[in-house]
Amino acid sequence: MINVLVMSQSSPFDDLNLRDALDMTLIFAAVDQNISWLFSGPAVLALKKNQTPSTIGIKDFFKNIKTLEVYDVENIYVCEKSLLDYGLSKTDLLIDAHAVTFDEQQTLIKKQHHVVTL
Repeated sequence: MINVLVMSQSSPFDDLNLRDALDMTLIFAAVDQNISWLFSGPAVLALKKNQTPSTIGIKDFFKNIKTLEVYDVENIYVCEKSLLDYGLSKTDLLIDAHAVTFDEQQTLIKKQHHVVTL
């Protein structure tokens, strides 16, 4: 099995990168790859509970993030510093994610066969 890491660093409100990352993660999971997803920077805002993106004219794809569990995508990581920067804690997140330090992120990246940054 190939280890694949999808890294999201863009705001979920700026462009389609996060939706593309979600699609890519689900595709890799469907073909039985060992998929991990790392959220850092403004991308952590995609995991925040109780958002209503329709108020700013964005389709609510955040609810689709909850489907990761159905596809056995369990390796979800979030940058610890990014959580702090945006005033979030793990209890503010839609799904269970492992908070990782910068050093832990580097170790995670080194363990991958492929890294995709969106």
